[in-house]
Parts: sequence; structure tokens; C-alpha cells
Amino acid sequence: MKTIAIGIAAILLPMTALAAEPDPGRYQLERSGDHFVRLDKHTGAMALCEEKDGSLVCRMAADERAAYDDELDRLSDRVTALENKSIVNKALPTDAEIDRSISIMERMMKSFMGMVKQFQEEEKSAPLPQKT
Repeated sequence: MKTIAIGIAAILLPMTALAAEPDPGRYQLERSGDHFVRLDKHTGAMALCEEKDGSLVCRMAADERAAYDDELDRLSDRVTALENKSIVNKALPTDAEIDRSISIMERMMKSFMGMVKQFQEEEKSAPLPQKT
């Protein structure tokens, strides 16, 4: 069992490394004066980039930044609402709900035990023939 787990891990580990590598054709850079414009071909997002200390530093365009912030706020509100809803749903049941659940379980168990006794009585009255 341990060797199977090690074998599966050995197969899946390189796949995760491949999945983590960014798509080399995803972004397109175009020079615009002393800046660059970076286009994300997957999402259509554009960013303004400039070279600082030998590295390319990119920032979102102003209108995209506002849309990004609005989306973050919307998602944050949604997460908060879902968390609050789950807390409400985790409230303890009332005594009446517990009593009702227990009575349902008692009826089910009595019915089941009645069926078991009936099968046992049938087996005693008509035993299976010996085949040996």
C-alpha cells in the first residue's frame, strides 16, 4: 500500500510543477514611449509597466483598478454574508425538535426490530433443509 502511494506521488509531483508554470504566450508587451503596455490574452486585462532597477514593474490601469477593487469588495461582502449564514445554520435545535427526532428514531427502530423478530420466527418454524 505504501509503495502504491509513493508511486502515485512520484507521478503527480511533476504534473503539479508543470501546472504551476505560467503560460509563456499569455502576456503580450508593447512599447509605448518610455513605458510598456502589458496585455493579458486570457482575461483582456491591461497594465502599464515601466523598467525600474533592471526589472519590469507593472501596475493596473486606473479604470481596471477601480473595477478590481469593486469586485474585491463585492466578493468580501459575499463571503461575510455566507459566513454569517453558516453561523446561523449551526444553531442548536430546540427541545421540541430533539424530542420529535428521537420519537421518529424510536418508531423506526421498533419497526425494524419487529421485522427481525418476524424473520427469526419464520426461520424457526421452517428450518432450512440439510444439504450435506
